[in-house]
Amino acid sequence: MTAPKHFLQFNDFTREEFEYLFERASWIKGKFKRYEPYHPLFDRTLVMIFEKASTRTRLSFEAGMFQLGGAAIYLNTRDSQLGRGEPVEDAAQVMSRMSDVVMIRTFEQSIIERFAANSRVPVINGLTNEYHPCQILTDIYTWIERRGSIAGKTVTWIGDTNNMCNTWLQAAELLDFKVNVSSPKGYEVEPAKANLKKGSAHFEQFADPMEAARGADIITTDVWTSMGFEAENEARMRDFADFQVDAEMMRVADKGALFMHCLPAHRGEEVTAEVIDGPHSVVWEEAENRLHAQKALLEYLVCGRIDSK
Repeated sequence: MTAPKHFLQFNDFTREEFEYLFERASWIKGKFKRYEPYHPLFDRTLVMIFEKASTRTRLSFEAGMFQLGGAAIYLNTRDSQLGRGEPVEDAAQVMSRMSDVVMIRTFEQSIIERFAANSRVPVINGLTNEYHPCQILTDIYTWIERRGSIAGKTVTWIGDTNNMCNTWLQAAELLDFKVNVSSPKGYEVEPAKANLKKGSAHFEQFADPMEAARGADIITTDVWTSMGFEAENEARMRDFADFQVDAEMMRVADKGALFMHCLPAHRGEEVTAEVIDGPHSVVWEEAENRLHAQKALLEYLVCGRIDSK
């Protein structure tokens, strides 16, 4: 039996594979917008396992699988034996014999890696503490849809160096763009988590967020307190107070810069309402494109390459 291909972090795929996925996402989105049925995953099943709360991830995967002709089954740890201590390895053996692809949204990356190592079918990372590859796949697709190739561009990440930031850094190495990161002291990038190469030309850390934003093509951020870090909320509100994306920051970016946010957003904290609801913002396109980018991903993992027709 051939080992299945997984998408556990961004650098699991090659640049060529991502270029294919971006093309397929555009083609699949076009079919959807024209109300043309497309069911390459007829009679196929996606199992979705959630240990963390979700709106966009569940909705986009469940709707996407339905639109591709298949079915999606939702499980969370409260409703399954995983919540009663069933080993991840055992769950993977059983679930992968009853489905065609599995998506997991969990805490430590090690959990999804253990599951994938024992799965007979492809496994997709729907979010872990360390990485969020489906969101960055979507964000880059959204940029390409609006502006073209991301190669040679500059993405500025403001705030917490979390799973989103780590994944942007992986993507920059693979797709040849640069990420400027500005975060408070004590919250800087951890090179090992982002798999950064020593002396990488694709990454630069800034103490001053305005300098990080200067001339950037994309300004992006996330909530200051991610899931699992709620106990640190009070300290984070204080530490990140000077790292808000506002209109002044957008003015020093490139004239055609886009603002991105994976959502949910806290207006008045990591971003002002003026920016997220303003002309530079593409957050609603990002949210919609989770659906189309992930449909391309599901199609590829289950069916392999398909020539656009």
